[in-house]
Amino acid sequence: MTALQANKLVLRKSIDATLRALPTANVKEQSHAITTRVLALPAFAQSRTVSCYLSMPAAEVDTSSLVTEILRAGKSLFVPRIDRSTEGRMEFLKVYGEEDLQAFPSGHWGIREPEYIRDGQRRLSVEDVASEGLDMILVPGVAFDRSLSRLGHGKGYYDRFISTYTSLPGRERPLLVALALREQVLDVGQVPITDHDWKMDMIVSPDGIINSDGSA
Repeated sequence: MTALQANKLVLRKSIDATLRALPTANVKEQSHAITTRVLALPAFAQSRTVSCYLSMPAAEVDTSSLVTEILRAGKSLFVPRIDRSTEGRMEFLKVYGEEDLQAFPSGHWGIREPEYIRDGQRRLSVEDVASEGLDMILVPGVAFDRSLSRLGHGKGYYDRFISTYTSLPGRERPLLVALALREQVLDVGQVPITDHDWKMDMIVSPDGIINSDGSA
């Protein structure tokens, strides 16, 4: 393990312990404020196709209301599914409305995931040629800093997906919007990163929007 990997591991454990100690009501309150801010973003209004993660049962921003509002806003919504057949690969599959969303079973880490087959048909992947391009990805993480660096859970799913997706012919780079509880937002330089780690375009916290200049 390199020194940078060790630093990531220490920070990951520290933040994770802090998040797991947060009262459920506190996470719910912060998540509501974050949802309101995302829905008010001009970039969200302009987006036709949005990807959003389905949240874990605890220790991160709850996106249950947000994904429903994305659908109600008439956006195309794609959500992640871990590909068990390929190490480190994550796909983004289309959600066909609220009823479809509510039917998803729990998968990896207790996170709800779409099935590959729906009503006898293969569910559309955002990487398919027939799919619309992603305009925005709402990104989870363990911690972020005000230089827009991100610390993930250590599996590399998002960094790998973004690199793969942006290399596809005809696909433009989507806007990368991190969702963060206030306990996940650190000062500039506190999140160690490598050349393979994607930086965010903005961070949405309950206290405001953090942009590339570190302002909120």
